[in-house]
Amino acid sequence: MSSSTYSNSPCAACKFLRRKCLPDCVFAPYFPPEEPQKFANVHKIFGASNVSKLLNEVQPHQRDDAVNSLAYEAEARMKDPVYGCVGAISILQRQVIKLQKELDATNANLIRYACTEIPAPSPSSSSQYARRSSSTSHDGSSSTSSYGHYYSNPYFSPWSNSHNGSCGDGHDKAEFK
Repeated sequence: MSSSTYSNSPCAACKFLRRKCLPDCVFAPYFPPEEPQKFANVHKIFGASNVSKLLNEVQPHQRDDAVNSLAYEAEARMKDPVYGCVGAISILQRQVIKLQKELDATNANLIRYACTEIPAPSPSSSSQYARRSSSTSHDGSSSTSSYGHYYSNPYFSPWSNSHNGSCGDGHDKAEFK
């Protein structure tokens, strides 16, 4: 921030602590005058002296992240004095686990629905597949192979991937993930 900002209005920290805000104030870049509650929460939880020490120990390019973390933790501690951020993280993790289970169940239902909604073959198409399964022997008589019932259903042929979780209609589980 420019030095004119410091001379016009003291930072939120100096205003809260009722002291003069100097141009080299360690709080000024991170606690602007328009965010007084941010410093008030941080001061109440961590104390101004501890925050000042922390900011002086942290490298300048990391100070902004440090202040944001302190402000977030302070706000969380104001809402939940026992657990703070850990409580919020725990709640969010439980929600993620619950939603993941719900998503898995929905995907399973979608696969189950897709597999049960296979259209039945029309009578003309099933007779076409039945004709393919019968063969003519050398003496001219017609016989049906022992696998004829498998070939008569186009959705469950021996060449389908029904053994690996496919519906047999070209829809794999992977398509629904």
